[in-house]
Amino acid sequence: MKVVQTVHAPAAIGPYSQGIVVNNMFYSSGQIPLTAEGTMVEGDVKAQTHQVFKNLQAVLTAAGASFETVVKATVFIKNMDDFGAINEVYGEYFASHKPARSCVEVARLPKDAEVEIEVVALVK
Repeated sequence: MKVVQTVHAPAAIGPYSQGIVVNNMFYSSGQIPLTAEGTMVEGDVKAQTHQVFKNLQAVLTAAGASFETVVKATVFIKNMDDFGAINEVYGEYFASHKPARSCVEVARLPKDAEVEIEVVALVK
């Protein structure tokens, strides 16, 4: 088991790691729209979703994986009315490769984020 840590994504804000690699599979912790410095991105849900994907890119790279090797994504959203906007941004990062996905509405996310995404990916 290998702990994944990068300064290019926000540090864990609790007793967990940014991700773990086990048997050539990477399991990310949920990423919210914090910058690598720990500041919440301002703007609408699209801006927040782009920051989440920037964070996912950083942890995937640190793990030796990429968006093309993601096999499963789980999306947590604060308001299902934002599904279309989040899905539009999501489609920019998963244009040709379309991993399995779940999307659930939740009552609240850390730091009052609008969106959180976690992924499982094959390590190259």
